[in-house]
This record gives sequence, structure tokens and C-alpha cells, in this order.
Amino acid sequence: CLSRIIDRENPGWIVTIYNRYGSRAYGLPQALPGSKMASAGKDWATNPYTQIKWMRSYVTSRYGNCWNALNFHYAHGWY
Repeated sequence: CLSRIIDRENPGWIVTIYNRYGSRAYGLPQALPGSKMASAGKDWATNPYTQIKWMRSYVTSRYGNCWNALNFHYAHGWY
């Protein structure tokens, strides 16, 4: 289900992309700010595995699991 969230947040799966709507969210998970992904590894800005590792941790801590996060995204357009 993380891939579904990424598809909605970052359809091109571009590791180094900033949010195109001006929020400056960064990377595959569109973290805001992107630098908070440093908690998953110092290569957070360029490594998709580090970004997904951070995303898994974030989703679990905030929503309990990725399915809850995806349902929240469907309802609100963000997660």
C-alpha cells in the first residue's frame, strides 16, 4: 500500500522531486520538510530505500499501518 501512496504523491517515482504545488515536500514520500528523513539515513536525499524506510516508520507511527494511511489519503488528498 505504500506504493499506492507514492503513486498518488509522486507519480513519476522521482527520488529528488520537490512538491510541484509549492509546499516544498520532498522525495518519494513527499516528506515535509524532506530533511526529517535524515532519521532513516544520511543518504535520505538521494536513496529511495532510505526514503521508503522513513515512510514506513512515519506511516506506522502516525496511522498504525499503511492501509489506514492510504484510506486517509483517499479521503483527504494527503497523508
